[in-house]
Amino acid sequence: MTAGRTLKRSSILRMALGGVGDGDPDKAGREPFLVKALKIAMVVALYWFISITMVFLNKYLLDSPSLNLKAPLFVTFYQCLVTVALCKGLSLFSHVIPSNVVEFPSVRFDLKVLRSILPLSLVFIGMITFNNLCLMYLGVAFYTVGRCLSTVFNVLLSYLLLKQTTSLYALLSCGVILGGFCLGIDQEGQGGKLSWVGIFFGVLASACVSLNAIYTKKVLPAVDGSIWRLTFYNNVNACFLFLPLLVIFGDIGKLITFDKLTDLYFWSMMTLGGLFGFAIGYVTGLQIKFTSPLTHNISGTAKACAQTVLAVFFSEQSKSFLWWTSNIMVLSGSFCYTWVKGLEMKKTQEQPAITTNEEEKNVLKV
Repeated sequence: MTAGRTLKRSSILRMALGGVGDGDPDKAGREPFLVKALKIAMVVALYWFISITMVFLNKYLLDSPSLNLKAPLFVTFYQCLVTVALCKGLSLFSHVIPSNVVEFPSVRFDLKVLRSILPLSLVFIGMITFNNLCLMYLGVAFYTVGRCLSTVFNVLLSYLLLKQTTSLYALLSCGVILGGFCLGIDQEGQGGKLSWVGIFFGVLASACVSLNAIYTKKVLPAVDGSIWRLTFYNNVNACFLFLPLLVIFGDIGKLITFDKLTDLYFWSMMTLGGLFGFAIGYVTGLQIKFTSPLTHNISGTAKACAQTVLAVFFSEQSKSFLWWTSNIMVLSGSFCYTWVKGLEMKKTQEQPAITTNEEEKNVLKV
């Protein structure tokens, strides 16, 4: 009984990392192509909707003239608080509702686990804070370019920390991304809208995204390999760590004097931002489940392109040809890097099978 329950609780992890669903594979194979294609299209559309809406909503909360809150740390803290509440609520619901309706691992406040993932939580705080600050200072249109260096940091930190080398084609892809980044800075500066503070936060956010991926792999055993448990404990730590930062950077003072503190609409938008922040984790896993990790990354690149076009359209801005070229370079470099790494992973997975076949042939010859 316990093994079965553990299997069910680990299904989300398999979904997010392996792209394997819980259903019968034979049943999935018998599914008509049109139905399967429609499901994939709906899942990808849902991922795009959640992700793009979350970015625009965060921009509204962080830098809207109508709100004029200017308390980015508090906005980020509140979103972490909403995530903790949702994780705990879903964990409680999973005990009273059938698993085919709500399936979520049990979570509780465990000081030992909280301490073990503290290094990751520090990186996590940097990632979400610098990410929001980058969005606040740069805006949605330039956000993709301003925060594009995570791939470059992946290569750099993998070599420095894990001693993993990168292929020439992957390095060339990173070179295209760097070229697009530099060109984008030049063109944004010529347009008179460049914020070096935003660029600085974008670079820090990119570095933290890469570090977050590395530390996540290290601490997953502490939460029994459950992505949702890690999400819960990570956000609990973040909530406590944010408290002194809110005082030090004056967000508490800004909140006290905020004229919309008792406004229901403000708190509704804040809570909605937290809900979308939580939902992006689910739809990311869902997209990987229905497609593959490689297709998910390609979808994310295409989504970033659509997001940039929408931002320029809604803000009624006019951008130069070279500005668009910088975005195309960043997106093309990201796409090529994803494609190259996907081919390399496929080749690595096929290598053991080839070796085994060769060994069998040698045995037969003997």
